[in-house]
Amino acid sequence: MIEIAQSAGFCFGVNRAVETVEQAVGEKRKVVTLGPIIHNHHVVRRFRELGVEVIETPEEAKPGDTVIIRSHGVPRRVYEALQARGVEVIDATCPFVKRIHGIVEKADAEGRLPIIIGTRAHPEVEGIAGWCGHCRVFESPEELESFARSGEISPDAPICMVCQTTSTENLWKKCVEIAKKEFTALKMFDTICRATESRQTEAAELSRKADAMVVVGDVQSSNTGRLAMICRQYCDRVYLVDNASELRQEDFAGAAFVGITAGASTPAWIIKEVNKTMSEITNDVVQEENFEELLEQSIKTLNTGDKVTGIVTGIGNTEVQVDLGTKHAGYIPYDEVSSDPSVKPEDVLKVGDEIQVFVVRVNDQEGTVQLSKKKLDGMKVWDDMAAWVEDKTTVEGTITEVNKGGLVANIKGIRVFIPASQSGIAKGGDMSGLVGQTVKMHITEVNRARRRVIGSIRAVLAEERKAAQEKFWSEIEVGKKYHGTVKSLTSFGAFVDVGGVDGMVHVSELSWNRIKNPAEVVKVGDEIDVYVIAFDPVKKKISLGYKTAEMNPWNQFMTKYAIGDVVDAKIVKLMTFGAFAEILPGVDGLIHISQIADRRIGKPEDVLSEGQEVKVKITDIDAEAKRISLSIRALLDAPEEPSEEA
Repeated sequence: MIEIAQSAGFCFGVNRAVETVEQAVGEKRKVVTLGPIIHNHHVVRRFRELGVEVIETPEEAKPGDTVIIRSHGVPRRVYEALQARGVEVIDATCPFVKRIHGIVEKADAEGRLPIIIGTRAHPEVEGIAGWCGHCRVFESPEELESFARSGEISPDAPICMVCQTTSTENLWKKCVEIAKKEFTALKMFDTICRATESRQTEAAELSRKADAMVVVGDVQSSNTGRLAMICRQYCDRVYLVDNASELRQEDFAGAAFVGITAGASTPAWIIKEVNKTMSEITNDVVQEENFEELLEQSIKTLNTGDKVTGIVTGIGNTEVQVDLGTKHAGYIPYDEVSSDPSVKPEDVLKVGDEIQVFVVRVNDQEGTVQLSKKKLDGMKVWDDMAAWVEDKTTVEGTITEVNKGGLVANIKGIRVFIPASQSGIAKGGDMSGLVGQTVKMHITEVNRARRRVIGSIRAVLAEERKAAQEKFWSEIEVGKKYHGTVKSLTSFGAFVDVGGVDGMVHVSELSWNRIKNPAEVVKVGDEIDVYVIAFDPVKKKISLGYKTAEMNPWNQFMTKYAIGDVVDAKIVKLMTFGAFAEILPGVDGLIHISQIADRRIGKPEDVLSEGQEVKVKITDIDAEAKRISLSIRALLDAPEEPSEEA
């Protein structure tokens, strides 16, 4: 049997960095990365084949380069050096690492000594250290304890302690114990990436039950090395491989259960190849299974309070059956599946699903064990919520009701109160329309003892608006077209929302015809296509155009009419020398007094009046001067067409 850890492969930060490079390459930029984008030579080689260069110092960046900062992050001085060279910089630093930069920078400004628990030579740690004037890095609890007792620093000196995101939970906890004992003015921030923690926990759990473990990843990768180290604590046969070609069949002789995990920098395609090769290997090995070892595994003991992993084997009328790989028959009562009473077990579970559950009660006499998915989910949600507050994570919840003070949402069975001021609805507005909707929010306060959770929709809307505005200003250019919505009208123009940012269309840019009020052309709520005439990123002002060359009445006339055409026109103005007639809105032609009638007349009003509809012939077009000569007389002088009978 082969089992792959659920969290194996790219973490959020690495995936974000890789996607950033792919996007920049797709935009045909000249892309370079400051150091390898991730610790995996297969990925680096693939990007090199796509034209992405790797530079080691800012000084190697050339004009026209787009320099991408890798997920590990870099010191502040590197940003400054790149800016001084005038190159475009895209920051793909993992958000969790970026948060540590902010913590140590603030601590340094407050006069606290930043202490970093991690590997000194690791790029992430070097980057963190570059955001404060002075700091200390310790790789082990012993180093930290030796420093604390050396007399180099006072026990009551202000300290701020953080750790490398890929550090192990065990190392951090030991350092916390020492720091609490040795320093009295201590601030601590557990900055281990939760994805890293999850990956390490899964690797430990998998290696506990595996006969052999395969850890896939680049040998230069710190987090891959730590995974292998963790697996070796629980499994004697651990193989760290770069790819499937390094797997040897003889290494897995007699292994009935093989676990596979992978570092955060390992691409999915390499993991798939390893899984396929291992499947081919274990097909030969299965015939040599040691049934005594399998029997020993089947009589593992379970205790109340354990968190265990099992496979759903059946969904009955009152309970869900779960195979825990032990002598006990596991079951989850329906009311222990979910904290949401409206959820049906078959909606969230399927036969064959692997799930984590909480052991509620063990009955050795009957050989059964009662399990709860709801309890374990609840414990995880409260832990998650505390982390969401600190990390300002955006989460989704369903609005269940409106009350006097605001809204109530459900997030994984937890009741979340959203004050009216944080609902995103204007004061006095109707919030009932949100009931039943899934909305995004930030968790701003968690009190586990009182089971009180406060959320904010408004905070997410503000972030999204800010992100949209930043994206807009980074991409705006003269001539760029946008589809926008008219937000308001003034006497001098219309304000149009073009994606979270308002621009103004001056009244002169609304129409080719003379208009007195913008309302003659557009109204609030209209969706219109506009283009950028000018913009000021400092003052955040944008001038937009609405009228286009295609809308120009003269261009329409030139496309539609030619000399000799007979058209319907309306007399719009009488002069002593003739009459002006409108052919199209905004396009007038002159009927000279000599061309009004087939006889001499004293003045145009003897024959014509304003508003009168007449047929005229186009006798001349001066395209350069935009002048048109018309004639009524030419139609009066024209000979009649002979009839067919004649």
